[in-house]
Parts: sequence; structure tokens; C-alpha cells
Amino acid sequence: MTKRNKIIYWIATIWLSLGMLSTAIVQLSKAKEGPGAINSMTHLGYPIYFLTILGFGKILGVAVVLIPKSPLLKEWAYAGFFFSMSGAAISHIVMRDPFGEIFPSVLLLNLTMVSWYFRPASRKIASVALT
Repeated sequence: MTKRNKIIYWIATIWLSLGMLSTAIVQLSKAKEGPGAINSMTHLGYPIYFLTILGFGKILGVAVVLIPKSPLLKEWAYAGFFFSMSGAAISHIVMRDPFGEIFPSVLLLNLTMVSWYFRPASRKIASVALT
């Protein structure tokens, strides 16, 4: 892995982790932080308990992405981030929300793809030749 790719990976991964962690905290503290997260979920048509599921999933995903080894778990975490953020972006687009509401999920979706693409070989699943 080149030094350039390593820098790209760590910048994307740190920003992704901070973004996922901060949104997880807001989602898990939904009752304490005011009605913002709750209003957003009801506006999109999702049940309120979905905030708890997303919050815990994001915290677990961040932990898995940051710890060394466990490449299979990392694939699952990246997949979870991808589906969560693409689902959020599509939900906001379908509801015709302004770009300011769509942008955070699109940004985290792009950071997920960049972090996944530039991850080091030690964080990838070894390919198996089928012969």
C-alpha cells in the first residue's frame, strides 16, 4: 500500500467514524436532545425505535472498522454503513427534502466507499481461488 493510499484511507476512515459516532449519539439520546431526530424519523415514515437500532449498529460498526484484524466483520460493517446511508439518502430524496437534509447521508456514503476501497490488505478478506 502506498503512503498516499494509506493517508486517504485513514482520513476517510476517521471522518467516517466521527460522523457515524456523532449521529449514533444523537439517535440514542433522542429523548434528551429534543424532537429533532424523532421528527426526522416520523417525517420519513420510520418508527421511533428504529433510532435505537441504527444508533447501536453504528457504534458497533465504528468499533469493528477501527479495530485491527477481523476482515469479515469489517465487510459486514461497511455493508451496514452503505445500506444505512444509501437508505437515508434515498428516503430524503423520495420525501423531496432539501439538499441540506440529503447531504449528510451522501457524505457519509461517500466516506464509506472511499474507506472501503482504500483499506489496507490486512483489513481485507483474502481471496480464495476456486479451481
